[in-house]
Amino acid sequence: MQIAENDDFGSEEITLFADLILPVPVAQLFTYRVPRVINPFIKNGARVVVPFGKNRVVTGVVAKIHQTPPTKYQARYIAELLDDEPLVTPYQIELFHWIADYYLCTVGEVLNVALPSGLKITSQSKIQYNPDFEYYDLLTEEEANLLEEIKKYQSLTYEEVEKRVGATNINHIIKSLIGKRAIILFEEVKEKYKPKVLKKVKLNGRFETRENLMELIAQLDKFPKQQEIIMSYVSQVPIQNVPYSNRAGLEKSFFTQNEAFSDSALSTLIKKGTLEEFEVTVSRFADVAPDFSEGTNIHLTTAQQRAFDEIITQFQSKDTVLLHGVTGSGKTEVYINLAQQVLASGSQVLFLLPEIALTTQIVVRLKKVFGDKLGIYHSKFSDNERVEVWKGVVSGQFQLVVGVRSAIFLPFDSLGLIIVDEEHESSYKQYDPAPRYHARDVAIVAAQRQQAKVLLGSATPALESYYQALNGRYGFVQLLERYGKANLPEFVLIDTKKERKSKKMKFEFSSVLINELQEALNRNEQSIVFQNRRGYSSYLQCEECGWIGECENCAVSLTYHQKDAELRCHYCGHKEKVPKLCPGCSSTKVRTVGFGTEKLEDQLKIFFPTARIARMDLDTTRAKNAYKEMIEDIEQGNVDILVGTQMISKGLDFENVSTVGVFDADRMIHFPDLRSAERAFQLITQVSGRAGRRADRKGRVLIQTGNPSQKILQKIITNDYIGMYEEEIKERENFKYPPFTRLIKLTVKHFDQTTALQSAQKLTQLLLEKMGEDRVLGPQPPLVERIRNRFLFDILIKLEREKVNFRAAKAFILEKVTDILTDKTLKGTDVTIDVDCL
Repeated sequence: MQIAENDDFGSEEITLFADLILPVPVAQLFTYRVPRVINPFIKNGARVVVPFGKNRVVTGVVAKIHQTPPTKYQARYIAELLDDEPLVTPYQIELFHWIADYYLCTVGEVLNVALPSGLKITSQSKIQYNPDFEYYDLLTEEEANLLEEIKKYQSLTYEEVEKRVGATNINHIIKSLIGKRAIILFEEVKEKYKPKVLKKVKLNGRFETRENLMELIAQLDKFPKQQEIIMSYVSQVPIQNVPYSNRAGLEKSFFTQNEAFSDSALSTLIKKGTLEEFEVTVSRFADVAPDFSEGTNIHLTTAQQRAFDEIITQFQSKDTVLLHGVTGSGKTEVYINLAQQVLASGSQVLFLLPEIALTTQIVVRLKKVFGDKLGIYHSKFSDNERVEVWKGVVSGQFQLVVGVRSAIFLPFDSLGLIIVDEEHESSYKQYDPAPRYHARDVAIVAAQRQQAKVLLGSATPALESYYQALNGRYGFVQLLERYGKANLPEFVLIDTKKERKSKKMKFEFSSVLINELQEALNRNEQSIVFQNRRGYSSYLQCEECGWIGECENCAVSLTYHQKDAELRCHYCGHKEKVPKLCPGCSSTKVRTVGFGTEKLEDQLKIFFPTARIARMDLDTTRAKNAYKEMIEDIEQGNVDILVGTQMISKGLDFENVSTVGVFDADRMIHFPDLRSAERAFQLITQVSGRAGRRADRKGRVLIQTGNPSQKILQKIITNDYIGMYEEEIKERENFKYPPFTRLIKLTVKHFDQTTALQSAQKLTQLLLEKMGEDRVLGPQPPLVERIRNRFLFDILIKLEREKVNFRAAKAFILEKVTDILTDKTLKGTDVTIDVDCL
């Protein structure tokens, strides 16, 4: 519904104002005047289009309707109401405000991330002839010709005008016509979302009777191509046996995409009215249609049933329950049974996964049980597909949604259960842009607001979650048996130092690992090779002068990608061609250092030339269906060895995988990070869980390391999660790290290094005045101290959980950050705030 600002609405009616959430990083709501013509229709949660600033048009969400005009500025009119019924629920608006408050960002930033871009509005300048224009004698010939072209159409974009007049530089003519008031420029607002429309054809109703149909076919004897189309239509649509089937028609593409049929013959039949063309709006999720061939009953083992019953019991007194189930124990079957019970009660279920890769296998299993009640929501889907899920949740079409972290923002109104699978995964944390939220923690808050329950599941829980479970805040259930009596894999630690000394290493592979991979191939079994670094090698280095290829925007070396002959920065995306000679000394001795998944893939092809080798990492799975196709290949036995990064470690279930090789364990363990030991345990345990998932075969996991005696490796090979937890939790307590404190990281950024340091030092001093040296650490440069040409300095703030008023502390931090951002002597400084940063 579009409204003009100068509409005359009559003074006796009430004047309404609306506080709007706009997708801009400003810490306030914006009050707009509601045109009286839409007073009866506007509701909280509806989207509106409003002018913002000088030339912008943005989509806002109505947060509150009232009768109080703003005191500091003149309220502008809402330009357009987009929704008859709200697409954003009161629960969501409340949650958006909580996220903004907790994570120290603006509610507009939350809206910008939460709302699919397909639900936002774009504006595009268009040109229209001014019907009041009379002074044609003032126009040049060029201007008159252009004006005549514009008059032929109601309105044209710049591009359309250029195409029609055959000119590429029309700006000066347009500017002159505007000055002479011959044309009008206006903003045409368009919604990005477009329903998927299917073109269909059906037989004219008069031919539905047998007599008329036979007569038509006889008449077309002289036109065999037209007759062939009609005969094919009748063979596909049984109009004689099922009289109403003709109404549904047949997809037009059945004819247009088949070379056997003539396009001109089809067009003729449509023009004559023999066939009628029409359109229907369809869902984009036809590819996940239900498949009931295997039945919908999930039969739980004794151990699974025991875990299921314990979870139900725990939910009587706890809102959140942690399920600690070993890899391959069948947690998914427990999740499905819980979801069935919740849906049967009339409530909704949200199933969160850390990686898009995981959705492929799980969706196949879930759609057999839940059919068209299931919605899927992740970033590989198009804007239109995500909008359909959003609207499907609002309408009640999708009662169960499977998605990655952004699915937490969907407009649920009757949530009964949120399942957070692999709850320990760092993928649930968003780092850029704001809000820098953790989906697991937001899920717990979202559930509280809807009186729902939360189930956290993992074979290697986050230390914080395990701590909360042991201390009674969460319920706690264990599932320590593998499904189908399968055994946990056997571990082998390979000493790469000894292998190198005895010259048994071949490239990056030990002789032990090569032999194991060969034996798996001989048995027609599959293997996984895990290396948590993509690309061919870490970097290029000159043997003569020591030159290393570095990013021009970031303080980091460029990763070598052999397939595309490129050096790439994994921080800012900068790319360079590989130099033929050293840029420093012109030497030809430029060599690769380190290795990534691409290099391991190439080396495996040398060792096993007849093996079918695939690679799963960010570079090979960019396309929408790349995950799905690769997983199908592995399941169908078309891949012998899979090389991949951490995305292969999470929940994938391939029953023919017997061998897993782990590279670079030492780098994971010794990475300079608070969580390095915990994450190494989680990552290696998770990837090892892909091996030996059949009862008749025990898997083997081979870990290459320069120091097999490391404590954490011993705990991994004995599956001693509790031992790892006890050691790590003591360290956390001694050094005042989570879960005993909350951490907030402030990153100060500036294009000038000196100004960045001055800003960081000043901010640190402001914080120290109230917080003290025990709580404020820094400033210090991070591991990568320059990204996208801006120099970085980190300040880490530790706040004790029991002694500190967290809300008051955050308000103080925000106040001091604002002081820095508004300091004219530090102009250009930016500060990002990351609450619960590690």
